[in-house]
Amino acid sequence: MERDTTVRRIRTQQNHNNQNQNNQENQQSQRPDSLNGLRRLKLRAPESGPLLTEARAVLLLLGFVCLLWTLVHLSVQQLIIRSPGTFNALRARKHLDQITSVGPRTVGSPENEILTVNYLLDQIEQIRSESRSGPHSITVDVQKPTGSFSIDFLGGFTSYYDRVTNIAVKLEPKSSAQHFMLANCHFDSVANSPGASDDAVSCSVMLEVLHSLANLSTPIKHGVIFLFNGAEENILQASHGFITQHPWAQQVRAFVNLEAAGVGGKEVVFQTGPENPWLVQAYVRAAIHPFASVVGQEVFQSGIIPSDTDFRIYRDFGNIPGIDLAFIENGFIYHTKYDTPERIHTDSIQRAGDNILSVLHHLVMSDELADSSVYRHGNMVFFDVLGLMVVAYPARVAAIINYLTAAAALVYLSRKCSGGAGVRYLRDVACAVCVCVLSWFVTLLTLLIVALLLTLLGRSMFWYTHFYAAVCLYGSAAAAKIILIHTLAKNLYYTGVSAVDLAELFFDVGLLLWCSALVFLTLHGLCSAYVPMMMVVFPLLSKLLLRTHFRAKGASLQYSVFYLMGLSVPYVHIMFLIWVVFEIFTPILGRSGTEIPPDVVLASLITLAAVILSSYLIHVLYLSSSTKRMLAALGSVFAVMFVLVGCGLFFPYSADPSSPRPKRVFVQHTTRVFHALDGSVERSDSGLWINSLDYTGMQHISAHVPQLNDSIRTRCQHTLPYCGFPWFLPVKFLVKKSWYLLAPAVSPEAPLEFRLLSRQQSEWGTLRLSFEAKGPTHMSLYLLPVSGASLIGWSFGDGTPRFDLSGEYFIFYSHGADAPAWRFSLEVQPGVSDASPDEGLLSLAISAHYFSGPDKHSPPLHTLISTFPDWAFPSAWSSTYHMYRY
Repeated sequence: MERDTTVRRIRTQQNHNNQNQNNQENQQSQRPDSLNGLRRLKLRAPESGPLLTEARAVLLLLGFVCLLWTLVHLSVQQLIIRSPGTFNALRARKHLDQITSVGPRTVGSPENEILTVNYLLDQIEQIRSESRSGPHSITVDVQKPTGSFSIDFLGGFTSYYDRVTNIAVKLEPKSSAQHFMLANCHFDSVANSPGASDDAVSCSVMLEVLHSLANLSTPIKHGVIFLFNGAEENILQASHGFITQHPWAQQVRAFVNLEAAGVGGKEVVFQTGPENPWLVQAYVRAAIHPFASVVGQEVFQSGIIPSDTDFRIYRDFGNIPGIDLAFIENGFIYHTKYDTPERIHTDSIQRAGDNILSVLHHLVMSDELADSSVYRHGNMVFFDVLGLMVVAYPARVAAIINYLTAAAALVYLSRKCSGGAGVRYLRDVACAVCVCVLSWFVTLLTLLIVALLLTLLGRSMFWYTHFYAAVCLYGSAAAAKIILIHTLAKNLYYTGVSAVDLAELFFDVGLLLWCSALVFLTLHGLCSAYVPMMMVVFPLLSKLLLRTHFRAKGASLQYSVFYLMGLSVPYVHIMFLIWVVFEIFTPILGRSGTEIPPDVVLASLITLAAVILSSYLIHVLYLSSSTKRMLAALGSVFAVMFVLVGCGLFFPYSADPSSPRPKRVFVQHTTRVFHALDGSVERSDSGLWINSLDYTGMQHISAHVPQLNDSIRTRCQHTLPYCGFPWFLPVKFLVKKSWYLLAPAVSPEAPLEFRLLSRQQSEWGTLRLSFEAKGPTHMSLYLLPVSGASLIGWSFGDGTPRFDLSGEYFIFYSHGADAPAWRFSLEVQPGVSDASPDEGLLSLAISAHYFSGPDKHSPPLHTLISTFPDWAFPSAWSSTYHMYRY
């Protein structure tokens, strides 16, 4: 009896087990094929391998990011590691102090044309006297060129200059030379700024480099022309005068341009060429403190940075290759009164001098300079490694490396597609890619919504002085959104799939996406493809090396540490590039005009940074046992920061003397006169015209200056040339919000004299007009053909009119000392239109700009500026605007 009962129990249990097994198989067959594929493609890891605790995962990721960021920070702060001592930075600093002591140096002013020129000539003469007995000769020529050209910068305009100043110094062996390097700096500055970094420090460095080379005991093989140009801030005029008119320009084979987009720090090579890879190779071999990036070159040349340098003139008008260097740190005080010598560390001068001296000496002793055309073709991939060394190799070699790297990654991935589960694996990868893309989209959308909310609340640019507040707010939101999407995918879609398999899958997805970026950039010929190449090579190598360990022990702490160590090389470089991007773009957003919401731009950049950094760190997150505390912590940080920012705790601007963050404002005391077709005055007015250079407008200033409110906001009158206001540069498409406060008339010492010299009707029916203008050193001419008419010729540039983005014509004029009256001519083609005869064929306006120091401002200008808060920096001058119809 007992035996029979036992048998029945065994059979019942077997039947129950068989039924459970059948149910499990039925449930398994009902799972999506993609999940079945994941199970079939499991690694030979333990079925329930150990996962990282959430605390360990957080500590690993935070420690990894903080350690690499510390390395980047130390690299940026370390200006000098070693110095050969051949360049004397203290002597260069004395030059800097002397040049800036005269104050702002605008073109045509005595400070620029007399005081600074005389100082430079005196120092050059001392160097020549000191080196007279040596193997070199020095020749000095002061050039006063006149010319004009069109340029597509700022939407496109034409520039005309008359008798601006160039000081050209030729250093060559006493046996003479046929081939020359050009070293360029500019000693002029914008109005209202002493221009220490832009660009007096570069001229000081060049004086000392000239001194060092002239006193070498061994003669140099080729020559150097040091060009101290006196009209760069007037949109690159003096360099154009030299390269197109000076007889020495024909002997120049390459150039080095010294510029600034910030104050102090490291000078970066941000563009080279075009082509001529031998120049990059020379920098790599000779630079003592290297700092260079081809990424910066391709970003700058894309046009998204609203700036340009003399590099463009030498490249486009002289067909000469070169190297462009610039200081980029602390751009918040670029072109302000705070750009003073004491803010430039002596080590910055030392490193710039060491680099320029070493590179120039290397180039003038090289064979390539004599026949540079032989070495012309090809581009170079170049980047520095934390300022310690520069990696450089030809673009054609880079293409081979990139394609081999992509092939290796595809082979690695294709091995997982073999066998019957290959199709299912491809489905898994496609689904995982969709999850990643969804996380990116949701993250970007979330941050844009937050940015727009803060903008509507009036808290735009809260990060301008407190950048880490933006990191905490936008960074926490970005990280939380990415983690949240992946957590939801893990818990809702990938239920029952082991964390080890998911981690492996999303590593493959990261590899695939970076591989796609690598192929895309390489196919488009971009040298920046080295970045995704690094992001494929190092993670792939580390994964292959850790493959056995991962199979044996799963997601152990040891594996995670080694995995992150394998990512350290590309990630530290990525973080360095992220630092450069924010170092450049954050200050630019403070002068990018009133039409671009800066928080939207910053939120987009932080999203991009978060997406890039998360690409391989997601692998570690999937190995974590939970993400609840991560999400709670990130959500708490975001909530607290949003409340603090919304309450106005973080004010955008600062007048802290140690680290000012000024708000930029343009203020012009102007008189406007509008003439009818017969020359009579239709109307006139006078006032203070105020423009904000950033998105916040007068929002924060109105509390201190109540009269600057929306009741005096102006609107563009499109029927008038350039809206009827005296624009100094053609930037009205960037700055569309302005204020006009009525004030007494302007009383300039030398009023503008403008007259029509001749009016001729040609046999083809065109109207030829000749004019003469006599006024201050800076004038702007605006031309607006009436509907139906067209401007078909003029006396500027190559004779072909160039118009800007709005279809109007802008001509920028400046002159140096003792320049004659400005004469020019226009040719207008009448058209068939419904325009009123009273409108004529052409509306012409000319504005005259009168720069003066703060102690010489007009009384209305002085009164208004004195009420501005100390964190506001007004660039102020007087102007007149006269409009005529013809």
